[in-house]
Amino acid sequence: MSLKKIYLIRHGQTDLNLQGIVQGSGVDSPLNETGRWQAEKFFDAYRHIQFDKVYTSTLQRAQQSVQGFLDLGLPHEAHAGLNEICWGWREGTKISPEEDAYYYEVLGRWQKGEIDLPIEGGESPVQVAERQKPVIDLILSRPEEETILICMHGRAMRVFLSQLLHYPLSQMDRFIHYNLCLYQLNFTGSMLWVEKFADVSHLS
Repeated sequence: MSLKKIYLIRHGQTDLNLQGIVQGSGVDSPLNETGRWQAEKFFDAYRHIQFDKVYTSTLQRAQQSVQGFLDLGLPHEAHAGLNEICWGWREGTKISPEEDAYYYEVLGRWQKGEIDLPIEGGESPVQVAERQKPVIDLILSRPEEETILICMHGRAMRVFLSQLLHYPLSQMDRFIHYNLCLYQLNFTGSMLWVEKFADVSHLS
């Protein structure tokens, strides 16, 4: 039985994370000093892993988070399907109390099953899942890539994990995340399970 090992991480910290400004797919912010430190700590902890391929979104904060591995010359593919959810016209703005209330109302409706409801001017969980699916199918169709590293974004990662592990999208918030956290998964071709869950031990 062949085993594909998937190391899935969220990007490191950005200044906009600290400032409470919405990023989403339309804001291409770089890592800040803390984010670069987190990326270095992850690289130091996992540089011994022989990754066959690195996959990222097309956004620079994801690619900068795995720069150490790219500098080793590892094959790399960037896919827009892995980009963060589009948060609509809120992207690039600091959330007001009124907007925060709207955001949590939408999250609550997603949790109740209204997963085809888009945020105003943005995407729904279903739309994110639909653009991710061809990338997931591509990744899982390559048995010769036995060990891979994927770097993406918080909400998109929740959708991605829900699809991989066959959870309803309404339950995606079960998958918590932190900057530069790791989900390590194993895939046999028919079964997939989580070995590490939102792990940040490499940052300690």
